[in-house]
Amino acid sequence: MDQMAIADRRSLRRKLSFWRVVALLLLIGIGFAFYRVALGDGAGAAVPHVARIEISGMITDDKELLERLERIADSSQARALVVSISSPGGTTYGGERIFKAIRNVAAKKPVVSDIRTLAASAGYMIATAGDQIVAGESSITGSIGVIFQYPQIDEMMKKIGVSLEEIKSAPLKAEPSPFHPASEDARTMIRNMVMDSYGWFVDLVADRRKLPREDVLKLADGTIFTGRQALGVKLVDKLGGDDDIRAYLESRGVSKDLPVVEWKQRSSSSSFWLAGALAEFVRQTGLGQAIAPETFRAFGADKLFLDGLVSVWQVGRG
Repeated sequence: MDQMAIADRRSLRRKLSFWRVVALLLLIGIGFAFYRVALGDGAGAAVPHVARIEISGMITDDKELLERLERIADSSQARALVVSISSPGGTTYGGERIFKAIRNVAAKKPVVSDIRTLAASAGYMIATAGDQIVAGESSITGSIGVIFQYPQIDEMMKKIGVSLEEIKSAPLKAEPSPFHPASEDARTMIRNMVMDSYGWFVDLVADRRKLPREDVLKLADGTIFTGRQALGVKLVDKLGGDDDIRAYLESRGVSKDLPVVEWKQRSSSSSFWLAGALAEFVRQTGLGQAIAPETFRAFGADKLFLDGLVSVWQVGRG
């Protein structure tokens, strides 16, 4: 065998060895990623732990979140729940459903509401579901109230010479309408609906915070509070952070030694499981930040529509 052939064989062996190592590392990375995904989602966590979920952005009727909370409630390994909230609020109905789901968890294990930068309106509604509310000194909370908004384009339509004719079964059908000013009867109908939800919200706060209803009504004028102010009016229980949360849980019999496990939202598409695993491998091995699971979420990004009554701070702001 000549020297050229020997050199080619050695080169081939080096290449094969290289790709075997790459394949082995890839399999290890994928296995580790699956472990992290299982642990992060919580469903596969096989050791006792403190579950943690994050609720951020606009609050809507979130089926996935409700199912996640149900799994946490049923998990024998999740010994407690920390709900971290960073939200200006959202739909009143969405807040109501999440509130009830968290209370279902609290019926089986301790729950702490962790108010971060902002938990106002429906965000505060959700916070009241916790057995203990912990906030930062400069956190923003409160804004107890309900609002119903709709656009009015009647004047614009007149300027461009467009009109809308309608025939309906009764005067209040499809009212209020953006195509003409609301009648007094329509305004009364909507106001009654708003005040009914508002009364429910006030009663909920009074019950959960163990405050007289008349005291809650004084606070329920839409006012927002810092964490320090909220503590003074008994809307939160404690100013602090993670250490204070763990101290409370320890008082409820949950050891400080238990790990905190993030129960994250499951991917909306299984098509990207391999890409997500590869990205986790790249991140964990420090090979780069060019690929990340967040990249693929853009393909299935949810669109936000707020319909009906909303409990949200500064709903009209961008």
